[in-house]
Amino acid sequence: MQELSYSFHIGNDKNKSKRSRQVMKNKNVKDNIFNNNAIQNARALSKVNKHNLRKYDNNVELITILRGSNNLYEDVKELYKQEFEEARLEYNKKQTRNDRKIDDYFTHISNNKKSDLACEIIIELGDMFYWKDKEENYKKKMNLVFEEQLLDLENIVPTFKIASAAVHYDESSPHLHIVGVPIKNGRKNGMKKQVGKSNIFTKDSLKLIQEKMRVKCISSFNKVYKTNMKLKAKELGRNEDIQVQNMKKYCELKKQNEANKKRLEDVNQKSNDTIKKSNQVKEIINNLKPTLINKENFTINQNQLNEINNYIEQVNNNVSDIKNVYDLTVILNDFENDLQNHDKQVQKLQDTIDKQQEEIQTLNLRNRNTKYQLNSKNMEIKELNKKISKLEQIIQIWQKLWQKLLDFFQDKFYSSNHKDKIYENVISDMLDKDILNNEDINYIENGYTVSNENDSLEM
Repeated sequence: MQELSYSFHIGNDKNKSKRSRQVMKNKNVKDNIFNNNAIQNARALSKVNKHNLRKYDNNVELITILRGSNNLYEDVKELYKQEFEEARLEYNKKQTRNDRKIDDYFTHISNNKKSDLACEIIIELGDMFYWKDKEENYKKKMNLVFEEQLLDLENIVPTFKIASAAVHYDESSPHLHIVGVPIKNGRKNGMKKQVGKSNIFTKDSLKLIQEKMRVKCISSFNKVYKTNMKLKAKELGRNEDIQVQNMKKYCELKKQNEANKKRLEDVNQKSNDTIKKSNQVKEIINNLKPTLINKENFTINQNQLNEINNYIEQVNNNVSDIKNVYDLTVILNDFENDLQNHDKQVQKLQDTIDKQQEEIQTLNLRNRNTKYQLNSKNMEIKELNKKISKLEQIIQIWQKLWQKLLDFFQDKFYSSNHKDKIYENVISDMLDKDILNNEDINYIENGYTVSNENDSLEM
């Protein structure tokens, strides 16, 4: 059973550094300064508009518009108004400074260094080898398949709003260009509703989206074409943002290889003819007669000579053709081997980067938790220090008050010329009830305290 390949590409900026994004956002930058096919700003959107729709103005049969109009740029601007205008007005009402207000969210994101203005998705079912011999009417049935893919995409990713969708028939296989805006809701900072490609299309979500979309696509294809096709196994490394241009050279070599197969068949036929010719030449040589003068020399007529020369020329041509076919096959095999090795190295490096990023995120999370705990403990210590300071002040007050009480008893009981029996009874009663201790009595009687700890006298 013939199997069909499926691809789900999302245009991206491969140079994700802050420097490259900042440069690509610059309106005056040259288009090819960085390897980049993300729709980061209005200038990039205009380029996509020109490629997807405008260049087909005089060749309408090469394109079918499934969503939007023949002006993708205006379709995206209109989508921005529909989706973000209410959130923009609500945000502006809360701003007390005019410089913080957003006049136009489309222009605001176009000038923003961090966010992409829109997102392009390219969907393709079947490669050039499947579609090369198909008639136009057969190909155009893909409109129905891609219509269902749009509905499936909206169900699977409801936060991705489609502004434009067009099917192209001008290349080796029909493919669908979708341009839309990923939206994140419920934001606490800034507008409640914002553009959010990195939030909607993550590494994990892309795998899930592609898996669901490919199953839906082959189901729609079999329904429309009344067949029972199967999908080819999913290729490694094809779930994330991929630039379609990266496969261009590979596809060209594949085309050359198909032509090369035909050339090889021709060479095999020529080789068979040459073998027959070789037998004829052998017969001519075996039937040559020696000359009368020298038996080591043989006579040959012009027709025989022409036969041998033609044979030699045919052999040379065959050898040249065989060498060319072999060289091209070796080049293609080397390229495929190099591509596979490169993919393995890239995947290995990507896995290492992902692992390191996870470790960094874990360490950052631990660091944030540690800082939070440290700040919390510091606040507790500060509060405890305040309480200690307050308690020390209270203790000092009570110590002074107690000292005054002892001085009062000493004055009334021992310093007076006549002891006051009232105070004597009070002191005795306080001693019995452990309100006063022996040190306090010693101080009252003698004017000093004997410390039990260091046996020193305190006056």
